[in-house]
Amino acid sequence: MRILYVATDQTVPGTKGGSIHVAAVARGLVALGHEVHALVTAGPGGVPQHDGVHWHVLAPPLGARQLRFALTAAVSVLASRVLPDVVMERYYNFGGEGMRAARTRGVPYVLEVNAPIIDYPGSPKRTLDRALLIEPMRRWRDRQCAAAALVITPSATIVPASIPPERLLEVEWGADTQAFHPGAAGPVPFERRAEAMTVVFAGAFRSWHGAVHLVRAIRTLRARGRTDVDAVLIGDGPELAAVREAATGIDGITFTGALPHPRVPACLAAADVGAAPFDIGAHAPLALAFYWSPLKIFEYMASGLPVVAPDLPRLRQIVRHRADGLLYDAAEPDALATALEALADNPDARRAMGRAAREHAVRDFGWDGHCRTLDEALRRCVS
Repeated sequence: MRILYVATDQTVPGTKGGSIHVAAVARGLVALGHEVHALVTAGPGGVPQHDGVHWHVLAPPLGARQLRFALTAAVSVLASRVLPDVVMERYYNFGGEGMRAARTRGVPYVLEVNAPIIDYPGSPKRTLDRALLIEPMRRWRDRQCAAAALVITPSATIVPASIPPERLLEVEWGADTQAFHPGAAGPVPFERRAEAMTVVFAGAFRSWHGAVHLVRAIRTLRARGRTDVDAVLIGDGPELAAVREAATGIDGITFTGALPHPRVPACLAAADVGAAPFDIGAHAPLALAFYWSPLKIFEYMASGLPVVAPDLPRLRQIVRHRADGLLYDAAEPDALATALEALADNPDARRAMGRAAREHAVRDFGWDGHCRTLDEALRRCVS
């Protein structure tokens, strides 16, 4: 099958979840025998070479995602050359260029939805849309959803209820379980103390990622006299400066900055525990539900790390409490510190959880499995 994958506002290669997702899906579909033409923004050094994907650089004008729709004509021209059997588009409010190309070619249109396209209570976008009277953004969203032969999402809570179940595919993101494993080797930009448990956080340092809660947990442990738990925080983002400030005066905390994604497996393999201290109160759209398919958790599990995360209904579907890690009550101020302390006190149980997490990830949360599920759904669309 020839697939045109429209993700023009995503940077490949990149370090953010969207970039990693697009690259993993494109390569995974190629591995299953498809010819994939992916439209992306080029990352540092240009798009990947020799991975089997036909990467086409087609960035939004001025690098502004809000101008993505201006690429409609260029996408349609490319589609006329590629002659796809199906067009798959990564949803964005100001997108839809893939929908137009699919309609022009008369082929099925598939929509990937990874963040809410319905409006949460108090949404500024919803307020603006209503002020415009004809609600152009809602109408455009509904038009894209109605045109889609298939809507792919990690959670049905973030798409309109009007989408029939037979046109909806719920599927988790995943991890490259061959790259992320307990023996992953490579340069590691931190030193670990043999006598200390190393807790790793990897993310984009946005407020709802909760990195500051890990720093505060280490401070709490130090106040309890626990000097045997250290933390490594990998990544960059808008909250990094504030998190660094919160870490002032606490020993045993290392910030690596952003790392190319291929370097992350070795860093996780050099740690003992993976922390995902999400703060749902810091991100208004999460009032709808915890809709993420958390890349960091899948990569921790694939690396053989027990996961420590808030006890949320959706996360219970991914992390089995006391089997793959520990889920804590985020309403309790010191619950994260207490969970980390419990793992530091029980290294045998910690390692057993890590092994179970690895097995769980390989069985259920690999990108290969994600792409096999996607492959079956795409074949049904074009049959």
